[in-house]
Amino acid sequence: MPFRRRYTVPLPGGQLLALGERALVMGVINVTPDSFSDGGIRFDAARAVDAGVQMVEEGADLLDIGGESTRPGASAVDKDEERRRVLPVIEGLATRVRVPISIDTYKARVAEDALAAGASIVNDISGLRFEPALAEVVARHNAALILMHTRGTPAQMTQLASYLDVVDEVRDELRESIAFATGAGVQKERILIDPGIGFAKESTHSYEVVARLEEFAELGRPLVVGPSRKSFLAKAVGHALSPADRDYATAAAVAASVLAGAHIVRVHAVGPMRQVVRVADEIRRYHRAD
Repeated sequence: MPFRRRYTVPLPGGQLLALGERALVMGVINVTPDSFSDGGIRFDAARAVDAGVQMVEEGADLLDIGGESTRPGASAVDKDEERRRVLPVIEGLATRVRVPISIDTYKARVAEDALAAGASIVNDISGLRFEPALAEVVARHNAALILMHTRGTPAQMTQLASYLDVVDEVRDELRESIAFATGAGVQKERILIDPGIGFAKESTHSYEVVARLEEFAELGRPLVVGPSRKSFLAKAVGHALSPADRDYATAAAVAASVLAGAHIVRVHAVGPMRQVVRVADEIRRYHRAD
């Protein structure tokens, strides 16, 4: 079982995000009409804010707000519509919860307004490849930045899931994203990485990434993993299960990720997954390295 290095990630306003002593739970709030995980039941600002408050009560350490579906094949949403969806939710949550809020976007303008509204982390699925100007926004706000791996847009990514060694190639491409971010002024200590399970990856690739998570430690940055309810789980449990019925399968992937050294797991069902994370962390405490 790999060692999980400890990090302190600075956030705006002098806040610090301590990572490594235990795995943190990031609750996902999709403010979209076509969310793959919940069918769009939180496509309403008031309901989304209430959902975020409930997640914190259930043990979420962070919240991640997204206004554009990025599932494979999804169409893009323009920045004005995305802003309309997410800003009221961020503003509402900023007055009701004390945990850090992340904005899940690759658009510089959306990130700019979200950070002004109360977000302190930008979660970019493209690793700064879609809108490189996003890096300057993050740097100017002294925000934290999650760099995720993908290839191509959601509409294209399925065709780009070709690797000789998925972990080596994903790690190299994340290294490039880190270099670009720091070159644009983002402090390295504010960067986290996400290997992008399910993004430009066949199910076999996603399973291999989870199995070899410890190999991403060489990048020297905290590791965020998001296996929740994703379609790669269906390879093991059956394609007939809807995303909302994949929570037991998600629990297995979450436990495996924590045991392999993940610092943050990104999930939809916070209450049950918090229990999974706590048990996995307790197992880690008793592991003896050879």
